[in-house]
Amino acid sequence: MNEKKLAFIGTGNMAYAIIQGLLKSGYPATQMIACNKSNLARREALQAVGIATHFANIEAVKQADVVVLAVKPQMMAEVCAEFAEVDFSAKWVISVAAGISVERLEALLPTAKNIIRTMPNTPSLIGEGMTGLFAKKSVNSTACEFAESLMSAVGKCYWVESEDKINQIIAITGSSPAYFFRFMEAMQQSAMQMGFSEQDARLLVQSAALGAAKLVVENPETPLSALRENVTSKGGTTAKALEVFEQANLQETVDKAMWAAIHRAEEMEQSL
Repeated sequence: MNEKKLAFIGTGNMAYAIIQGLLKSGYPATQMIACNKSNLARREALQAVGIATHFANIEAVKQADVVVLAVKPQMMAEVCAEFAEVDFSAKWVISVAAGISVERLEALLPTAKNIIRTMPNTPSLIGEGMTGLFAKKSVNSTACEFAESLMSAVGKCYWVESEDKINQIIAITGSSPAYFFRFMEAMQQSAMQMGFSEQDARLLVQSAALGAAKLVVENPETPLSALRENVTSKGGTTAKALEVFEQANLQETVDKAMWAAIHRAEEMEQSL
């Protein structure tokens, strides 16, 4: 990755995960600036590894080649207003804020020519993320490559050709860790009703989930349906359990849930 001067505006958990991923990949701490106005412990942790910190966002932005906007979506307009005097025409802007469209960012930063929108998910915090990325065709290809390298520090990347697909990415990968957690939570509750302790129930459920996920990853050419069928003997226990899911219209429920997430993402874009 070309070692551009990076300014992180906001150093919440996602930004901090990206910073840690970059450091592990060998990106120089001296090429990063971080802005954090409230979290003293986070600021001290960044300084301890050689990253310069600023209270003033504008000072960091002025020094940067690449600006990573990692503030809460509801704070984006207020933060960008601080940069009214900054010429962004030669800078690259990478947003990791949910619900903020490229069009909205262009309105907030009118001199910015190269804006890349990203949508990471929470497994990025442990380097196992999936990030959706979008940029207009007019954006510098080198800027796009840099953004992909940046987000690859916390997992895998997937480019979408139209921005509306970002909201679908939110439903598929952004929100979906919670779907799996909820299903595991339900399994844990069932196990506890059978008499297992909370700790033992969790161990059993998470071991099954991890094993299933590894089977998926290690058999990329095998359809998910085939993996399911491999576990399912006709007339057996697994078949009986799956029959209950089908009777409860599992596929329809999943469809409704994912589209609800998409519609909410679209509503957020309109309101921010």
